[in-house]
Amino acid sequence: MLGALLPAGAYGAEETGDPEPAGLFPEEAALVARATPGRRREFTTARLCAHRALAALGMPRAPLLRGWRGAPAWPAGTVGGLTHCAGFRGAAVAPAARFLALGIDAEPHAPLPPGVCGAVAFGPEPARLRELAARRPDIAWDRLLFSAKESVYKAWSGYGGAWLGFEDAEVAWEAAPGEDPHPAPTPYPYPSPSPEARTSDPATTGRFRARLLVPPPEPSSPGTYRFPSLLHGRWLVRDGLLLTSVAVPRPVPRPHPHQCPHPSRTAPKESAR
Repeated sequence: MLGALLPAGAYGAEETGDPEPAGLFPEEAALVARATPGRRREFTTARLCAHRALAALGMPRAPLLRGWRGAPAWPAGTVGGLTHCAGFRGAAVAPAARFLALGIDAEPHAPLPPGVCGAVAFGPEPARLRELAARRPDIAWDRLLFSAKESVYKAWSGYGGAWLGFEDAEVAWEAAPGEDPHPAPTPYPYPSPSPEARTSDPATTGRFRARLLVPPPEPSSPGTYRFPSLLHGRWLVRDGLLLTSVAVPRPVPRPHPHQCPHPSRTAPKESAR
């Protein structure tokens, strides 16, 4: 599932259960030594996914400990993200030379609990959710919005940003190339099956963009790039789950004018005298 969301150059690994734990470093196990058994299982499986993804990136095995605000302290030269929910554990990593940050999130494909959407959707987002629900009632758009903002927050946090509230990012859903962004409502059998019931349908995918409504975090060191105010993400609904991802590419530096000499500015020929 992560493979359908990650850009070229990023690697993911996932599990839909908790296999017998093996290969966890003692330093990692110590992080959850006092946690509940369920928490230890999800932590262990997510860490093992991270090790597999890092190995695919060519990184040597090493403990993945905690860093800023409890997020994973990814090895130098890499960025990444972890996620886990009922029925899914996953990790994604990418080289820091190509990406500033990476965020992923997985959620059960079910509507948010009553009253929660009001704490997640702001500005034009509630109206967009109503329009989307009228066109595609088979998708839990409120939960998808929640997940998209979680991916945004994880990317932001991975870059070193402080607290980011749900009201601090505005999400809009993008139409696929050549697709009408405002199509007529799609007919569905009545009553339309609830999102919880749609666990075996083909995958549904799309893209979104998130506009940050607060100043981006300052670069951690001089000369590094600022975090952009407009982020682009992808989403997927399949097998009773929904996943989102946000990858922030590192800008390609423009060559300095003095590094690209003009053809007419060649060195003068040596004098025959």
